[in-house]
Amino acid sequence: MDKAIIQITAGRGPAECSRVVAKVTEKLFAQCRKAGIEIELLDSTPGDLKGTFLSTLISVSGDIDSLSKEWSGTVQWISKSPYRKFHKRKNWFVGVAFFDIAKQMQFNMADVRMETCRASGPGGQNVNKVETAVRGTHIPSGIQVLAMDSRSQWENKQLCLKRLEAKVQAWQGEKLIQQQQEQWQEHNELERGRAVKTIEEVL
Repeated sequence: MDKAIIQITAGRGPAECSRVVAKVTEKLFAQCRKAGIEIELLDSTPGDLKGTFLSTLISVSGDIDSLSKEWSGTVQWISKSPYRKFHKRKNWFVGVAFFDIAKQMQFNMADVRMETCRASGPGGQNVNKVETAVRGTHIPSGIQVLAMDSRSQWENKQLCLKRLEAKVQAWQGEKLIQQQQEQWQEHNELERGRAVKTIEEVL
């Protein structure tokens, strides 16, 4: 695996878990930069308190197999609560999921319907007389893309396929991430006993 999307989530956990999402995200960034792995924050959902996140979404590329083995699963974070001074609980849990883009986000031409149509807009009468525009539809998702940048039908077809593939992969990614989020929220109580990584913080 050389390219993946990572989701870090607090599930239904309290504010302390949202804080851990931020802390784990920081640790992953530091580790990847030290190892020469490209890393980018794609999205984040803020928590109720400043500096906390309900979830973060990260893309990584490079030699990430060892990174996945180390982090994929439930991470246990041991620390006193910085928000509740006399709270006895010290164990906080977050879920870390890796999605292999190459394996899980597939674009199959058999699922695509291509149609030609007349382009509209500036360009004179020649644009409207010839069906140079191309509309691509991804049948399983219903996603449609129209390309009419060029007067060449072939060039528009290539542009249409490229844009459609990008949109379909984004759609597939959202479905995978949503599914993982729901699964981890449903089972986080069970997952607490199977942490893949434990980090102890001294406040």
